[in-house]
Amino acid sequence: MIVRIPDKWYIFGIELPYRRTGEQNLKKINNTYRNLVEWQARRQTIREGILKHAGLFPLPKRTPLNVVTHGLRELNGYAVENVIFESVPGFFVSGNLYRPLHPPENELIPVISRPHGHKKNARFQPEYQTMNATLARMGAMNFIYDMVGFGENQQVPHNYPRVLMFQIWNSMRVLDFLVGLDGVDATRVGMTGESGGGTQTFLCSALDNRVTAPAPLIQVSSGFFGGCTCESGMPIYKGQGYKTNFAEIAALAAPRPQLIVSDGNDWTRMVPKREFPFIKSVYRLHGAENKVENVHLQNDVHDLKENKRQAVYKFYAKTFGLDVSAMTLSDGSIDESATVIEPEEVLHVYTEEYPRPQSALKDGDAVLDRFRELGAGKRSEGI
Repeated sequence: MIVRIPDKWYIFGIELPYRRTGEQNLKKINNTYRNLVEWQARRQTIREGILKHAGLFPLPKRTPLNVVTHGLRELNGYAVENVIFESVPGFFVSGNLYRPLHPPENELIPVISRPHGHKKNARFQPEYQTMNATLARMGAMNFIYDMVGFGENQQVPHNYPRVLMFQIWNSMRVLDFLVGLDGVDATRVGMTGESGGGTQTFLCSALDNRVTAPAPLIQVSSGFFGGCTCESGMPIYKGQGYKTNFAEIAALAAPRPQLIVSDGNDWTRMVPKREFPFIKSVYRLHGAENKVENVHLQNDVHDLKENKRQAVYKFYAKTFGLDVSAMTLSDGSIDESATVIEPEEVLHVYTEEYPRPQSALKDGDAVLDRFRELGAGKRSEGI
């Protein structure tokens, strides 16, 4: 269970300190640039600073993924298979790939990276299976993968001090995996996750331009930094020449299309009045203010229930030009009812036939050593 201090503030009705912090953060940021050229310079400073303080400047050498897939199932309009690959030799990413079963002939398929939030065994839960299956039925191939220390990714505990470094790199290597698949459209690459998965979405999208349409859910804030080692365990938010926050990092995706989903009962409650106008002002510098949107669900709480999933479906249907007419109900929502909720064991990548490889590194220190062997962070020393 991840404890987030702002939750306690809301439970006891103490909102003012958090609210003032966010307002002050954005006001200070607004004073650091006056035009697009100055913003782009700040953007580059922040991107480089995040990489340096995450121990990823430069990035490690990209090594073969050595992808293993098994257990292909054909279901109601989509297929699922279990996937493992190495983000660095000996460190494995585990997940499930959802594909459209009958994609349009002679058309490339868009892809979506699917990080998840801090929920035990998240990728096996019904709401995640439902979202992945529905996106696939809509025509978008998508890959949901375990956070470090969650699900079947158990080589490194989630509270390891460098877990942020590992997760950013895993997310980048998920993009390598997806855009390297046959028949995919590398010009239509989405990324969407909720809570901690939202953090991964805007971090990876800020650092990797291959994400053409990010959709961070219930996490964009100017006064909250996640409260978990995988989000704020390394000093990426302040460095030489910059001090930033979640909202500004989400704005680094401009002018790419972006959906920001917020709700009325967590730290995203002020997004329509505070964070979204700021982000939209950055898009305005690019002449692209119509490419960013906010769906605010005032009565929702911090979860991945249907309202949030529907917002994502509509965003990608529009942005990727997907024909969802056959799946659209009379109220305009996308029909999720064809999803087959599979037992957890069916979704496992590690089985008796496919055990965790003997080459798997044993702990976080061993993984960190492997990153350093591959050149990660050589220019970050001393920070």
